[in-house]
Amino acid sequence: MQKHFEILIKTRQLLLKITEHLSMEQMNKIPQGFKNNIAWNIAHLTVTQQLLCYKLSGLNCLVSEEMIADFQKGTAPNYTISKEEFEAIKEQFLQLPLQLEEDYNKGIFKNYIEYKTSVNITLNSVEDGIMFNTYHEGTHLGIILQLMKFV
Repeated sequence: MQKHFEILIKTRQLLLKITEHLSMEQMNKIPQGFKNNIAWNIAHLTVTQQLLCYKLSGLNCLVSEEMIADFQKGTAPNYTISKEEFEAIKEQFLQLPLQLEEDYNKGIFKNYIEYKTSVNITLNSVEDGIMFNTYHEGTHLGIILQLMKFV
């Protein structure tokens, strides 16, 4: 599992590096033909990792219920994210993978609720959730790269 944690951390660092030059206006822009924006995608990745690993393990997520409601699967941007809020999201975006690795190594993930993903993959363990999350992060990295062409 160590490699999945490494990939998660490096991918998130890369994502923030390639978007660091963008203004908040650009981060919040929804280009024609898209359903969301860069800021939403980063917040969505933060939330999804928590749901796939903690919630499906029967544990409390380390993000707020409000954040989950605003950025979980099936949502779309419903407000403009402020610079202050985005700074807090970025901090969680970088820190939560480190906490996940620490919690995983402590062995806190004992149970898991079977979950069938939107791409028809059934997850049966936190390890499955962590591995699927790697795929999910890559998918959204691609979406963000596409969005960057239009902002």
